[in-house]
Amino acid sequence: MKPRGLGLETAFDAVLLCLGAIIAYVSWGYGFGSLERPGPGLYPFFLGAAIVACAAVLIASNLRRQPEDLLPEVSPLDKRSVRILVVMTATFCLWIVAMPVLGYVLVTLLATYAFCKALALEGWRKPLAVSGGTALFVYLLFGYWLYIDLPRGMLFE
Repeated sequence: MKPRGLGLETAFDAVLLCLGAIIAYVSWGYGFGSLERPGPGLYPFFLGAAIVACAAVLIASNLRRQPEDLLPEVSPLDKRSVRILVVMTATFCLWIVAMPVLGYVLVTLLATYAFCKALALEGWRKPLAVSGGTALFVYLLFGYWLYIDLPRGMLFE
């Protein structure tokens, strides 16, 4: 029997904790700026600190669990998991390649739809609603509220 709370999940959480600490440490040197003019280190520092805090909570909860509370080990290489991983990796790679051609918002809509289908979201309406909502949110957040010009793609210029 494994020691209480130790396993792949705890190891992954420890990696996240270290990654968050590295992000916070490196961004500290960039400077925070002020509230009127935020510096380049402000957002990454707080993002790294949030990753550290969340990973610490996850590690603590894993260590407090009793052995009978642990889920049985699932083989990470079962056929369904491998298929999902391959489809999502291919979709992400295609997203990167297609973005300069089709534009950020359209490719995000298509990639989110593919992610929903890979994760077995039933029907076509729910994945379309999720992907449409995601693309609309991305457009409103970056293009409308933050005035950040996302790649429009060669087809739409």
